[in-house]
Amino acid sequence: MKKYENIKSFDELIEVEYGKIGTESRNKYEENSQMFIISEMLKEARKEAKLTQEQLAEKTGTKKSYISKLENGKGNIQLSTLIRIFEIGLNKRIGLTFL
Repeated sequence: MKKYENIKSFDELIEVEYGKIGTESRNKYEENSQMFIISEMLKEARKEAKLTQEQLAEKTGTKKSYISKLENGKGNIQLSTLIRIFEIGLNKRIGLTFL
């Protein structure tokens, strides 16, 4: 617990746990975090649209198992597929921000 003694912010905690920005472990953490956020947004938008995974897959030319993997943060997704799922399947616009 000594390593947590002087931590005063969430950013400091993440740095202690996963390393500085740019390190391999931090990059992996950031990638997993973003995939989790996308998976939760996808689940929420699909449920809001009152669609099953199968219906969404049908509308977007993918498979139910692929939608399920994405919603569980297990799949790797191409940007073009992500846009198709949200814009065609869920009638939502996507905006990207680069930090």
